[in-house]
Amino acid sequence: MIPRLHTTPTSDTLYLDFAAELAVRGFAGEISHAYADRTVLSTDNSIYQVLPQLVVFPRDNDDVIRIARLAGEPRFQGLSLNARGGGTGTNGQSLGEGVIVDISRHMNRILEINAAERWVRVQGGVVKDQLNAALKAHGLFFAPELSTSNRATLGGMINTDASGQGSCMYGKTRDHVLALDTVLLDGTLWHSAPLDEAEFAAISRRDDRVGAVHRLLDDIRRDDAALIAEKFPKLNRCLTGYDLAHIRDEAGRFNLNNILCGSEGTLGFIVEARLNVLPIPRASALVNVRYASFDAALRDAPALMQLGAASIETVDSTVLNLARQDIVWHGVREFFPDDATPAQGINLVEFLADSDAALEATLAAIGAQLTAEGASHGRQGHTVARGAAVGRIWGMRKKSVGLLGNVNDSRRPIPFVEDTAVPPENLADYIAEFRALLDSHGVRYGMFGHVDAGVLHVRPAIDMKDPAQEGLVRSITDGVVALTRKYHGLLWGEHGKGVRSEYAPAFFGPLYPRLQQIKAAFDPYNQLNPGKIAAPTPDGLWKVDGVTTRGQLDRTIPIAVRAHYDEALHCNGNGACYNFDPDDAMCPSWKGTRERRHSPKGRASLLREWLRQLAAQGSDPLSASRALRARGFVAGLPARIANTLGKRRGDADFSHEVKEAMDGCLACKSCVGQCPVKVDVPSFRAKFLELYYGRYLRPLKDYLIGGLEHTLPLAARLPWLYNGVIGSRVGRMLMRKLNLVESPLLSGINLQAELARRSVAVASAKVLAALPVAERARAVIVVQDAFTSYFETPLLLDVFALLQRLGFVPLLAPFRANGKPLHVHGFLARFEKVAAANVASLQQLAASGLPLVGIDPSMTLTYRSEYAKLALPGELPKVQLLQEWLASRLAELPADARAASGASYTLLPHCTEKTNAPAATGDWQKVFAACGLNLATRASGCCGMAGTFGHEADKRALSETIYRQSWQGIVAGQRDDSPLLATGYSCRCQVALMDDVALPHPASALLKALTPAG
Repeated sequence: MIPRLHTTPTSDTLYLDFAAELAVRGFAGEISHAYADRTVLSTDNSIYQVLPQLVVFPRDNDDVIRIARLAGEPRFQGLSLNARGGGTGTNGQSLGEGVIVDISRHMNRILEINAAERWVRVQGGVVKDQLNAALKAHGLFFAPELSTSNRATLGGMINTDASGQGSCMYGKTRDHVLALDTVLLDGTLWHSAPLDEAEFAAISRRDDRVGAVHRLLDDIRRDDAALIAEKFPKLNRCLTGYDLAHIRDEAGRFNLNNILCGSEGTLGFIVEARLNVLPIPRASALVNVRYASFDAALRDAPALMQLGAASIETVDSTVLNLARQDIVWHGVREFFPDDATPAQGINLVEFLADSDAALEATLAAIGAQLTAEGASHGRQGHTVARGAAVGRIWGMRKKSVGLLGNVNDSRRPIPFVEDTAVPPENLADYIAEFRALLDSHGVRYGMFGHVDAGVLHVRPAIDMKDPAQEGLVRSITDGVVALTRKYHGLLWGEHGKGVRSEYAPAFFGPLYPRLQQIKAAFDPYNQLNPGKIAAPTPDGLWKVDGVTTRGQLDRTIPIAVRAHYDEALHCNGNGACYNFDPDDAMCPSWKGTRERRHSPKGRASLLREWLRQLAAQGSDPLSASRALRARGFVAGLPARIANTLGKRRGDADFSHEVKEAMDGCLACKSCVGQCPVKVDVPSFRAKFLELYYGRYLRPLKDYLIGGLEHTLPLAARLPWLYNGVIGSRVGRMLMRKLNLVESPLLSGINLQAELARRSVAVASAKVLAALPVAERARAVIVVQDAFTSYFETPLLLDVFALLQRLGFVPLLAPFRANGKPLHVHGFLARFEKVAAANVASLQQLAASGLPLVGIDPSMTLTYRSEYAKLALPGELPKVQLLQEWLASRLAELPADARAASGASYTLLPHCTEKTNAPAATGDWQKVFAACGLNLATRASGCCGMAGTFGHEADKRALSETIYRQSWQGIVAGQRDDSPLLATGYSCRCQVALMDDVALPHPASALLKALTPAG
């Protein structure tokens, strides 16, 4: 049995006192010293892990002021504070051992949009894509483009002075900051903007912290001008943070914002910003150039820059090949055709114009030039992307960071030297030496980045769980620092300093004491993000090999356990699951709660810590699982009862915190399809639940849901009785007692009688053997799922009618439980038995040579996901989605299988389907087109139902919140000329519950369109 994990580290008393005093003083946000919240916020997108003592989520500026004032009091001057936004930093910028001040949960409002003057005012927790979505209606956008733009907060962008694709045209974040509101550590809320001489003189006379800061900075500008000119490189990606070269801007105005931008929270809390925004380019295109070598791609960049490109991005073969294995490739493959020699590098060259005509003229001239010069520049060919395809290709490039982590090896590409900057003309030679350095250590790597700015993201593959390999972080970093000096560049061109601040004293030389003075003027007791950028002494700076890493902690977990839970341990912290977009599937529980533990990254972090604590107590979860299955239900019952009583008395167990996070998962599997490293929450959640309920009693509703597939065939014999009980007032009361609500009713249709009436046979051995040759060639076996067969029997009948209308011979597979509800709730032993029995039955059907198809996406895709992970005898039968099979047989459709109307429809695919089988959505479009109908796909988030999730009373509120974020507006806005269709049973069920609207399945809509009226 898994032990009670009562060794949860508690917060230091100083921090508990701070939390208590903060609450007394009217703090309106949340304060948490729960180990789960602290664990989840102990990592970012770097290799490091630092456990904070306390986490606070301020609700507004007043809360941040309360934090700063209290921290400045003498009794709390020993604690530290770290500002945090999206947590996308690659160098530990927001990590710390003290108080994490996370403004992203509440302070995420767009306060004002002034389209006429082209500026916006936002809170620091606003996500970049959130802002651009709001600006789109005004024809405007916020320019700095990041690969993490769907989760990076503007406060975080300001704190790291972020830049990205297009920086040669648009500059960095700092170039678009008009004003900042910053809470200083004495509680002052300071509004900073460029100052003319009179304004500067007035402020510098102030006898407070603000005045002292302004006087100091002006002294530095005046006294150290020569040193600043010598030390600060003339690069597009110039130094981030404490930018002494721009204390005064090009107009000669004093600008404190140029010091605050990139300061990584070491000088104050940036809570609001006024930002410059720009018109969206009217026309854009991407020219995608392929090369036989990556070196050729780099060396061609200067020539491409002469073509007037807006930006040039490069991707090496490592990243390109990983993209080919990801969901993202489905939308871009046509632009990267296979050459005789596989491309080893590509350049993505963006062109902008004021009109489509001007753009096309430019592209024609450039296309001719690229073709004529091709051989001499190592070019293998090029394609041109326009319109929506441009966004899809940029999406692939954005995903490069995460894709590098998706390798089947313990050595994973990691960030620590991934944003060096050198003059673009030096880039190819610099990278050649960089690669030689990595090759000398026997390290694999991937590269991508901004060749126009001289920045490449290089991620060496290292197994940080191996102490011998861990030392490479130091040796490679030192080598890269030397190379950047040789080629007149710098180590931190884009992603900030963070833990790499140890190299700051050597880089700044005699100017470093000035950085220390600036830090002391803002933060006299070194409380704000201590150890980063500047510290009272060089020894106070963090070291690249002196901070705890995730790998160091993970190595305490036995190797066999790591392998068994690899769906969680492969999480590299890139945070793709924090996606802002409400019309994107991942991750619904994160979007619905805004609590990071309710995300794939959060759940993976908690499971890792759970495994580490088990290892520390000498407990093996693999042995516990085997013992649990061997002992049976009754043998462990007394212990589970005793443990559950202890839980109710308040016995501490970290497992409860992990369980709370797992309970919020909808098992929609969007993480599996959309996470770049394929973190699979439903899989490791099921493993956790199996062991958790080996120690504690399960709720009765789990047994009801887990046994539903076996119960429904019996209930369907007396549907009136089942529906009468479930639908009655007493029945609903009893179900609520069991934590179940809105239970669906049986269709009440005699399936066997209907099949006989429609001349549809059950696929028995006898029927299959007697099937005539002509019919066999057009036969297909429909695999049942419990939800469609018993709750939506009319849909099943529509599928048979449609197949017959299209000239095929449908057969019905005998009903067998699929087992997915068992898997979702952690009944893994029973799931394996059900799956084995089902596979044996399907193997017999597959032996006939006839294709197998399923209707419900979630249930059908179980055969290629959960089943594939089991050690089942024989070959796993191939069960296609209905539309996948139909799309492969379009040439066989009869000539009259065309609708007269040419009607249009809009499809809302199921989350699991669109993220784990993305081509299947396009298959429906092909089928509809072949029948003379138009089918568009509508971007949508999760409906919030996800199987039985939305039927559980304690989750119903969250289910409805998730529905309202995306689906409700889509359903309300549907048009008569393009009615909505939905592929998922749970989706249609949720829409009916929430809006009393019946959305047809595509098969039903297609059948209706092909059936003559009357």
